[in-house]
Amino acid sequence: MKEKASLMRKFSRLFVIKNRFEACAIIYALALGASERGSVYLTQYPGFGGKLLFLACCLAVFMAGAKIMDAMKYEREAKAAALQVASNARA
Repeated sequence: MKEKASLMRKFSRLFVIKNRFEACAIIYALALGASERGSVYLTQYPGFGGKLLFLACCLAVFMAGAKIMDAMKYEREAKAAALQVASNARA
């Protein structure tokens, strides 16, 4: 039973963003998908509607990327604060 729990823990760690490089790789992948979807919108809806949908796809990636980067920053700050509290408790 313990082996199954550790295997699940190892598997779940694959889906955790650990550093800025991984965050940038994920944002890049999102941007590629969004630009592909936007290009499909441009062919399906020629004119202003297609351009507007393409812009919406790109803006969604910018918003998601900013949120991911902010979450990385807040997580790093929370970890530093927890270490500070732990070090103060020991002293």
